[in-house]
Amino acid sequence: MTDSITAYRQTFLAHLSQVDLPETPKDLYSPIQYILDIGGKRIRPVLVLLSADLYGAGVEEALPAATAVEIFHNFTLIHDDIMDAAPLRRGKMTVHEKWDTNTAILSGDAMLIEAYRQLEAYPPEEFKPMMNFFSKTALEVCEGQRFDMDYETLDQVGIDQYLKMIEFKTAVLLGCALRMGALVGGASPADQEAMYMFGIQLGLAFQLQDDYLDVYGDPETFGKQVGGDIIENKKTFLYLKALELASDEEARELRDLYSIKTRDPQAKVQRVTQIFKSSGSADAARDMIRMYTNEAFQQLESLKLPEDRISILKEFGEWLLNRNF
Repeated sequence: MTDSITAYRQTFLAHLSQVDLPETPKDLYSPIQYILDIGGKRIRPVLVLLSADLYGAGVEEALPAATAVEIFHNFTLIHDDIMDAAPLRRGKMTVHEKWDTNTAILSGDAMLIEAYRQLEAYPPEEFKPMMNFFSKTALEVCEGQRFDMDYETLDQVGIDQYLKMIEFKTAVLLGCALRMGALVGGASPADQEAMYMFGIQLGLAFQLQDDYLDVYGDPETFGKQVGGDIIENKKTFLYLKALELASDEEARELRDLYSIKTRDPQAKVQRVTQIFKSSGSADAARDMIRMYTNEAFQQLESLKLPEDRISILKEFGEWLLNRNF
């Protein structure tokens, strides 16, 4: 599976390097080139190419859709970084830090337009349904970001609210990538929907696992600061479930810990981690990851594809979620 993903990624990167952005105005297009060049796993465009390939379309045919998805994803990163006042993205200066906030906003806007322009490569019978679905997904991602911003200031957030937020902010774009590839490949509407739901369920499992690994992952393999969500008082599934399951005393302590910016963040991380474990929240998170993974794989049972092609999707799901527990 790793070899196949690498091949799709290399094909996509070769295509992305040939996307011809204008040279002027320089401070509109240079930030776009910058954010596209600083890397990332390219999971979303790989999913477009993989899905199209499984349905017999040439990878070349799926490249404009893959490019649209990746440019849109990076547009959201530019704007998210502004809202989060983030200094770094993938270890590099964020666009608003390297240039300025107004430049980042405008370049992000241009990226959104460019993402839609990529879809103009398709004939009308593919372009219209692709545009309709892409626009629906784009709005949902914006809604997810708004939910995320709102939840930062709310005292009480329900688990259902949190799951809807991560579905819109993260999972829908994975589902969109798979569905667009299936559409390019000529899949039936039923198969397109099943591929979409596979992406949604897998995306939910992926984000919940990201929450879990932020606390319990190996810093050598996770690639991020362990405990970062706790230090930033992010109301993840682990936090919300702990409030639900913990004793009144531990729940009160957890709320207190999340109401402060401490001078000893490691002590805070250690204590919160203990509460997540003792309350049963950590086990509940792992159970949810398994549940969404199983639901994702169940979506594949209805696909009108040979078993060997369905197994490729299962392998991809296992690869995506096979990070260090």
